[in-house]
Amino acid sequence: MMTYPSNMLKSAASTAFREQIIIAFRGIRRSFPTAALIALGLFFFLSSGAQSTASRKKELISKDDHMLLARSEDSLKVFADSMINAYFPPDRFRADSNFVRGLVRALKIKNSFYYPFDSLITTSRLYAPDSVFRIITWQLKKDEYVYVQKGAIQLNTPDGSLKLFPLFDYSMYSAKPQDSVRTHNNWIGAIYYKVIAKEYRGKKYYTLIGFDEFNISSNKKWIEVLTFNERQEPVFGGPFFSFKDDTLKRPAQARFSIEYKKEAAAMMNYDKEFDLIIFDHLISESDEPEKKNTYIPDGTYEGFKWEGGQWVHIDKVFDFELQDGQFPVDEKLRDDAGNINEKKLQEASEKNIERAERRRNRSSGR
Repeated sequence: MMTYPSNMLKSAASTAFREQIIIAFRGIRRSFPTAALIALGLFFFLSSGAQSTASRKKELISKDDHMLLARSEDSLKVFADSMINAYFPPDRFRADSNFVRGLVRALKIKNSFYYPFDSLITTSRLYAPDSVFRIITWQLKKDEYVYVQKGAIQLNTPDGSLKLFPLFDYSMYSAKPQDSVRTHNNWIGAIYYKVIAKEYRGKKYYTLIGFDEFNISSNKKWIEVLTFNERQEPVFGGPFFSFKDDTLKRPAQARFSIEYKKEAAAMMNYDKEFDLIIFDHLISESDEPEKKNTYIPDGTYEGFKWEGGQWVHIDKVFDFELQDGQFPVDEKLRDDAGNINEKKLQEASEKNIERAERRRNRSSGR
């Protein structure tokens, strides 16, 4: 089993802050829609990096075009708000349709790639670290049970013209989304909050980390590797997630996800200092591993390291310094025989719910 130093936990916790705002967003949006929008907007502001990339090149947009883009943004932000906060489904669908049409019209304006659309706080706008592309994602709530992710990839073209790939969420039609290479026409949807650029043997790989408000009882977080083929078309997935160092071997996966209880606050993010993707290890709070909506963090971390063109799984992203003859003792949720410690499990569940509630209260100002 591969381990990493325990001081990594502090760094891992700090990277969790930005993507945990999305947890607060769901909890407060029903009672405090304005506060929810502010929380979501802050989340994407902190994580996207769009402002820094766009501001460096904003001078490429002519004055007249900038005025057109600003006017388009004013219209788009109304639709962006309605497609999230409108009470009736037909109003949300109509707003989403108007948003898509308006966004495409705006992106056709020369050098729109460098316009940040800062006020669209219900969308994620992520620039690749090398500014090769940006990816815009958002979600549409069909009903209490179904959420659909939507998006587009805009390439950075030399002449400022538009080259756009719409993303069509195919999740609900995919029984095994982890095992296939996909195009923009059958994408596994997520709202992305992090993009990581890697290179191997001269080829560029962009790793996307995203959130999926999966259903009424559980959320998902995804890690997806994006590449571009010889026609500069986006390709999602490949044999990029390896478990070759695990005790229990399993085949490489095209993408990776965790699914967990709706009220839980599960962390998944990239730690630049250690060059690792770190995420919570999950366990069923009711000892029902087949029910993903019972999964909560148990206080330990897993991870992935980039090695040989793959993200290689790490069982445990910490270790302990022990004196000779000592054995590690921690707040384990299972005993040595593998049985659930009901008391510690209940305590962990209660602490997790309390943490989520405190986040909601802080976000809503209560």
